[in-house]
Amino acid sequence: MSRLKDLYNEKVKSDLKEKLGHGNINMVPKLTKIVVNCVTKDCVTNSKVVGSIAGDISLITGQKPVVAKAKKSEAGFKLRKGQSLGAFVTLRGSRMYEFLDRLINISLPRVRDFRGVSPKGFDGKGNYNLGLKEQIMFPEINYDKIDKVRGLGVSIVTTARNNEEGRELLKALGMPFKN
Repeated sequence: MSRLKDLYNEKVKSDLKEKLGHGNINMVPKLTKIVVNCVTKDCVTNSKVVGSIAGDISLITGQKPVVAKAKKSEAGFKLRKGQSLGAFVTLRGSRMYEFLDRLINISLPRVRDFRGVSPKGFDGKGNYNLGLKEQIMFPEINYDKIDKVRGLGVSIVTTARNNEEGRELLKALGMPFKN
């Protein structure tokens, strides 16, 4: 098992049960999935960009990404139905915990002038969304082999009922929130 999952099962679960005042250990919030995605307008003009994005995401997550396609045509964006727009990966289980562990302990501290992630990224139901400005913050990405610096979106989905429970869960797992 991963280090973060062991930490959750051994320490965080019981601490959150006491802190949040839940009567049952199964009511304690937990991670469900993490979605990592990258969608860019460059894919509309150059179809080879999708392969580059998919390669970067597969290096970062260790899982083959799914190509995101347009659901309908939009003339204003010069977009046709079925055209590739980017790629995304849904992580669950041990890969999810491994990715979150690497994100918190290795990748985020590598960002220059990093003072923590914004606590405003919650959606009202305990899920957290994080935007990363560049994919080169991950050690798996070789700076010399990328064609362009692109951002990523990371969505952390939890079973929390509100933002406070979600924030406490992520804080207990080590997410560095700003004060």
